Amino acid sequence: MSEPERIQKVLAAAGVASRRAVEEMVAEGRISVNGQPARLGQRIDPEHDAVEVDGVPVGLRTDLVYYLLNKPPGVVTTASDPQGRPTVVAMVPSEPRVFPVGRLDADSEGLLLLTNDGGLTHRLTHPSFGVDKEYLAHVEGRPGRGSLRRLREGVELDDGMARVVAVSLPEPSVIRIVVHEGRNRLVRRMCEAIGHPVIRLVRTRIGPLADRRLPPGEWRELSQSEVRKLERQGAELTGN
Repeated sequence: MSEPERIQKVLAAAGVASRRAVEEMVAEGRISVNGQPARLGQRIDPEHDAVEVDGVPVGLRTDLVYYLLNKPPGVVTTASDPQGRPTVVAMVPSEPRVFPVGRLDADSEGLLLLTNDGGLTHRLTHPSFGVDKEYLAHVEGRPGRGSLRRLREGVELDDGMARVVAVSLPEPSVIRIVVHEGRNRLVRRMCEAIGHPVIRLVRTRIGPLADRRLPPGEWRELSQSEVRKLERQGAELTGN
């Protein structure tokens, strides 16, 4: 059982701000507890009380973990696989149990977030918005301006029109694509639709998260600052 502690101590430990800064934020009415304005010196239970800072939910439970994995190809984004293929969940600590946020198909590589924070997962995978995801698509042939223009204007897929948020050509056969949808194999299908099938697909960014130094097959915990950025992102996407 957790013991209630002063709100400035709890939020400072969670990396929101210093104790003095939290006190100022409470005085300014920027912090709420269970939907009500927080009070100076108020004691809260991190395990059960819902705290928001500037309208953004803040995860305070001590058992919450956040892992950033650089997924190699051939690994499936599930907790278990009936075909016996390696899974992303098996690549990170087994306790506490975590789940992937969104998906990367088995052939694709790159960054994947895993967590046991169900609230944040729900906000980041909101069906109407989703979070920006950046990819480097190594493709067949050499796409020209016309191909990039088609991606910007949208291509018709079997499950509807798809458009990119941003697109560029950093190398002759490499397309940098940013999308915010989570449809199955979306980037691969879009590239195939413009006549440039994907040879290799690497996710390089998830919202505010990027890490060029994380080797394939390795993982790390998110910093408190990165978690706060994700929470802000999730709140913005769902309109909170």
